[in-house]
Amino acid sequence: MGFIVDAKNLACPQPVVLTKKALEDHDEVVVLVNDPTARSNVKKLAQSLGCTVAEEETGECTRITISRAARCDALPETAQNDGGPLVLALSSETMGSGDEELGRLLMKGFLHTIVEAESKPDVVVLFNAAVKLAVEGSEVLDDLKDLADGGSRIVACGTCLGFFGLKDRLRVGEVSNMYEIVQILFGARRLVRV
Repeated sequence: MGFIVDAKNLACPQPVVLTKKALEDHDEVVVLVNDPTARSNVKKLAQSLGCTVAEEETGECTRITISRAARCDALPETAQNDGGPLVLALSSETMGSGDEELGRLLMKGFLHTIVEAESKPDVVVLFNAAVKLAVEGSEVLDDLKDLADGGSRIVACGTCLGFFGLKDRLRVGEVSNMYEIVQILFGARRLVRV
């Protein structure tokens, strides 16, 4: 049996942080979670490292067994900024501060212009109120879908979606966690924050 990480009832990103730390010292780690988001985030971390993942429901929690095989990737260090992605970080559904109606109009124009531009972001990170841009009913949903179809990865903060009650309404991109968002931002070759 592997090293046990009891991550039950822990908020994001603690289950992922504890799992990564355990994998630094152990070839097999068993993570106990009782939250679907934590389960998904821990599995995503393990898969991104090339580890094997087995999952078992026990009634009170999910047991995720992660094995680092000989070919498992090394744990990521802080990425070198010379080869990372171009990251666009959005924290609001408006652009700039001041008049909200103008800010929404500017954000709509900004995202539409990016779709038409020659250079596009590799990753678009949405956090705080910006997650509202990627949900059903958003005025810029089609532009974000076009960016995703063109190869941009759209990443939405799961805690933020939950806070606004929007997890079921996400229509483009993937639900992420703060650990992954930090890795994306710190690994960026260039970071543009709007």
